[in-house]
Amino acid sequence: MVSQCLPETAGGSGEVTRADVLWADMFQLAIRCCTVPLVMLLTMAIAAAQDKGSVTPKPLPALANPTDPALAAKELFARKLSAAALPPQPIGFYAKGCLAGGEALPINGEHWQVMRLSRNRNWGHPDLIAMLKRLANVAHRDAGWPGLLIGDLSQPRGGPMLTGHASHQVGLDADIWLTPAPNYLLSRNEREEMSAVMMVRSDRLDIDPASWTPSHLPVIRAAARQPEVDRIFVNAAIKKALCREAKGDRSWLGKVRPMYGHDYHFHIRIKCPASATDCEAQVPPPPGEGCAAEDFAYWFSDSVLHPKPPKTPPPPRPPMTLSDLPPACRQVLQAP
Repeated sequence: MVSQCLPETAGGSGEVTRADVLWADMFQLAIRCCTVPLVMLLTMAIAAAQDKGSVTPKPLPALANPTDPALAAKELFARKLSAAALPPQPIGFYAKGCLAGGEALPINGEHWQVMRLSRNRNWGHPDLIAMLKRLANVAHRDAGWPGLLIGDLSQPRGGPMLTGHASHQVGLDADIWLTPAPNYLLSRNEREEMSAVMMVRSDRLDIDPASWTPSHLPVIRAAARQPEVDRIFVNAAIKKALCREAKGDRSWLGKVRPMYGHDYHFHIRIKCPASATDCEAQVPPPPGEGCAAEDFAYWFSDSVLHPKPPKTPPPPRPPMTLSDLPPACRQVLQAP
């Protein structure tokens, strides 16, 4: 079922024009449902991959009243340190749901390493975990990368997070750094302190040739060609470079969507599994490569490259509560 919290367009399809792809992509639910202010979403998209962690994270304090109906759902999900002992099921929409039966991506693989272990966000639906393992091997083969550095997937039971993301709630999203893994095993401290490399030029109009290499395209192409993948979010400057550099079969480019931030990492989103009856699908991307001049006009406009703060800051909106999520998320929280 397609989420009912998508913005309507003139065509009534839920997918806006290519120039306004932002609303059809990551923020479509948050804007319509008024759960998270847009400015906050932009900040989260830009900062999440670079926030450092700690090798000695402090446990969250116990909640005084965990049954308070006004309590932010993120407080409940952040305190669940293991998966719900239920059959695997993504519940709800990417930015408004939870995850039953999550599986942890091992922190080390032959061709991947998980970053920011203190966050405990290396959980996902088994389909996502299987795809990431496969992609790591393909990226090693096709791009010659020693391995992938894997950022955030979801919390053990999905749901809203205390910091960093509006989506990543149902175990079907994953961030992958655009920095190749080194050819050695990173220490715990390195995984918390190391920063990804900026791939976009300072004027935001193109990639930085000092950072972007010919090996980046085959990594993103390999991800887009995975059958489970619905779309990939990258900075518009990176999409521009991919359009310029891609040869041969370019059909995969249509899955690669420009998005605010995403200049240190790319964000993979897979489709709802066929058996996931409680998962709300996203409207498919429009047909075509998305490489025409009009596809970039919005993203390289002055209002996007140099946004001005509103004259009057919007009032803070109340946080998403458990009652805002699908009813099955209560069972996910209550499960052993």
